[in-house]
Amino acid sequence: MKKIILSLFLFLLGSFGLYAQNGYAIKGFVVDTAYTARLVNSSVSVWNAKDSTLVKYSRVGSNGSFSVPALRPGNFILLVTYPGYADYWEKFSLDSVKKEKDFGKVNLLLKANLLSAVEIKGAVNAVKMNGDTTEFNADSYIIQPNSKVEALLKQLPGVQVSKDGKITAQGKAVDKVLVDGEEFFGDDPTLVTKNIRGDMVDKVQLYDRKSEQASFTGIDDGQRAKTINLKLKEGKKNGAFGKVNAGLATDKMYEGQATYNRFRGKRKFGLYGNMANTGNQMGMSSFDMSSLDDMDFSGGGGGMVTMVGGMGEDLDTFDGGYGGQGIPLSRAGGLHYDNKWNSGKESVNGNYKVNNMNVEGTRNVQTQNNYADRITKSNSDEAYTNSSFGQKLDGKYAIKLDSMTNLKVSFGASLKHSETQNIFSESTFREDDTKLNASDRNLDNKTNGKAFRTSVLWTRKFQKKGRTLSFNVSENITQNHANGFLKSQNRFYDKKGVLLPDSTENTDQYKTNKSNSAVFNSNLAYSEPITASFAAQVNYGLNVNNSSQDRRSYNASTPGEYTVLDSLFSNNYKLDQLTNTAGLMFNYRKEKSVLNFGTRLVAVKFEQKNVFTDESIKRNFVNWSPQLNYQYMMSPQKSLRFSYGGQTSQPGIDQIQPVRVNTDPLNITIGNPNLKPSFNNNFSIGYNSFKLLSSQALMVNGSYSFTMNPIMVNTVRDETTGKSIYQAVNLTEKNNTNYGLNIGFGSAVKALDMNANVNLSANGSTNYSFLNSELNQTKSYGFSANLNLMKAKESKYNFNLDFSPNYNISQSSLQKQFNDNGWGFSSRPSMTLYLPGKIELSSDGEYEFRAKTKSFDENFSRFIWNASISRKFLKDQSLYLTISAKDILNQNNGFNRSASENSIVQTNYTMIRRYVICSLSWDFNKMGGA
Repeated sequence: MKKIILSLFLFLLGSFGLYAQNGYAIKGFVVDTAYTARLVNSSVSVWNAKDSTLVKYSRVGSNGSFSVPALRPGNFILLVTYPGYADYWEKFSLDSVKKEKDFGKVNLLLKANLLSAVEIKGAVNAVKMNGDTTEFNADSYIIQPNSKVEALLKQLPGVQVSKDGKITAQGKAVDKVLVDGEEFFGDDPTLVTKNIRGDMVDKVQLYDRKSEQASFTGIDDGQRAKTINLKLKEGKKNGAFGKVNAGLATDKMYEGQATYNRFRGKRKFGLYGNMANTGNQMGMSSFDMSSLDDMDFSGGGGGMVTMVGGMGEDLDTFDGGYGGQGIPLSRAGGLHYDNKWNSGKESVNGNYKVNNMNVEGTRNVQTQNNYADRITKSNSDEAYTNSSFGQKLDGKYAIKLDSMTNLKVSFGASLKHSETQNIFSESTFREDDTKLNASDRNLDNKTNGKAFRTSVLWTRKFQKKGRTLSFNVSENITQNHANGFLKSQNRFYDKKGVLLPDSTENTDQYKTNKSNSAVFNSNLAYSEPITASFAAQVNYGLNVNNSSQDRRSYNASTPGEYTVLDSLFSNNYKLDQLTNTAGLMFNYRKEKSVLNFGTRLVAVKFEQKNVFTDESIKRNFVNWSPQLNYQYMMSPQKSLRFSYGGQTSQPGIDQIQPVRVNTDPLNITIGNPNLKPSFNNNFSIGYNSFKLLSSQALMVNGSYSFTMNPIMVNTVRDETTGKSIYQAVNLTEKNNTNYGLNIGFGSAVKALDMNANVNLSANGSTNYSFLNSELNQTKSYGFSANLNLMKAKESKYNFNLDFSPNYNISQSSLQKQFNDNGWGFSSRPSMTLYLPGKIELSSDGEYEFRAKTKSFDENFSRFIWNASISRKFLKDQSLYLTISAKDILNQNNGFNRSASENSIVQTNYTMIRRYVICSLSWDFNKMGGA
């Protein structure tokens, strides 16, 4: 056997040497077609014609020539690329007769000079990989004139854009959309995708953004955020562009929008304004007081105790956003400026946003609660009026102090005022439909909040490659004050549904809630190369958290006068927390492999003090956070990734010692001071493959996680009154699990001249809870498929159709006969025709179907159909008049079904219904090269 293997090895070695000796090779020159200039350093690659795999790679030399030796016989494709030029490709063969191919002069043509009358052998690479970045070439996709980036993203394989503009890529939500690597209007991706023109984009880069310290040191710290970067064309970085739109509709509806952007090299300026009650809004779709800066990469490692609370959990609050429920009135505006100067050594980036949102609506919630021996059903009606006014300012300044040292200073500040009014009417019934209890509640709340954050990042490299030192420090201060009224009445009924005597409970209280926090974070990281391919990083962080929360409830002394403190529902807590974090990470980088592994230890010391009673809860503990990340680049077009992260989760203060609230006396939470931490294990794997010449892309992403010693809910429900008491407990003998798989495939269907994307996903979870001391297991599974077909011809038509069947399983072990298993289907067709006379016809729809289940005995279906006709004016067709009909069939019904632990919930809510709008729009473009 050894002789056979040795002979085979020598044969292969000899064959390889024979190919090299016999001169299987190619050569040639690369020049500019127009100026006959030699394009030095052009990329020259040889690919297998059969499967588009890379064979050899080279660069053009200083004399403009290239040669690729040591090839084997076969059929190949030559691909030559150079920035700003159309890609050149040509098929060729090598055999025993023709061992060498001389391409002579390979002429590349500037993209800007491409003429329809010129026939060239050129092709644009649709997708390619650059390290861990997937790069899409925008010129490979057809978008109509004046289209925005959103229209481009919808065509990319593995990328999905919802009707409200939210982006999902490779199964994960996209948190950031950058422009040339810089933030544009801060943390709202839709302000980029609905503002930047699609024809300005050269490349769309998709990657997992690391922390700034990890990007600087090259050693992964496990922190990731799915990010899209739009790389603009060189000819599209100077000039102005924007849009002005105004429309009037039936039912007193209207919308108006204006955007203006001015780019000049490294300098970008933008502004927007929006006012509408149609749901068509821009900017600050929600107002998150904490999102004043990038992700917090302080190296904390997780596991710290948090004081749950802020703006008054015992009263309803409003985040200032519109999620599709209710009737909105939105008024918003914003400014953006960023610039680089001093040869790129200094840069600044700033944003200001203001938002006023009012939402009114109704909501009906039907809930089925499963017990081991019975069920109860409740029906709740809610009417709400919410309003919010917020302002947010953030900025960054970065300077390159010298060739080795950088400094970045960031800040953010926000102000918010919100008012909410909620009216509830709820009834609960036994399985025989007799009434168990009833409740009426009115909640009024006013909230004022403000927050400020600042951070400084200092980084330094040393002469020895790979040796770095970085220091990050930040301070985050928040203050929230809320006050409001609670008025409620609860009634209880006997087994025959008759009101019990003296059972009515009435509450009339005035409530205040003041919460303040000051959080200091720091992290010092040092990396040292041990060998040429192996490096280590050690880091240390100190974190200090000082928080307080003062909640008070007052009963009325006389009608309208609330002066009597109710100590049962009042408290004043202070939390002081000190955290020390130490970590050791290793990085191995060799040829096609990159491996990061290590762990962090987090020592937490905290004290929570009840100011009213002078009682304290103290706890000291140590958490650890191991991680491993591995990437293998099989070829420039194929990669495999694997990651593991472990993290300790400590119980929250409200789980250990909860603040008692009485806004819903039918549902009461109590504490558990004996809670132990849980430990989360998260695994993920990803595979990307792209066939360059056939424009095929395959992306596979899988995940699995399990939580040991999970913190779960123990619910005790009183059969007589229907009241529920909730307490957090640990489950030692079972693990909570979650898993998911997402497969995305995209390809150009040349026979039909269209693009097709297929996405398959499967996910599942197993969770546990206690119900009246009995263990309940809830299993949920979801399976879905999406086929998207796109066919377009510029200035002729645009066709898009997708199909999305799905099947969901949700089952409780205590009541298997009352599951919510069922089929569903959705589809979003759209079509636009560009007719003579500058007339444009468009139609789109959204169909949704949910089959009846054992828990809900009715099918649900709706088809939202929209149509419009436009007439364009001016030579560049930038001015157009549009008449649109929205929800022509008047079927825009709010509907949602979900399952949680031992409950199944169906929600119906108010949404914007049928209307007709006439709008006039001007989409101007004065960019270079336009």
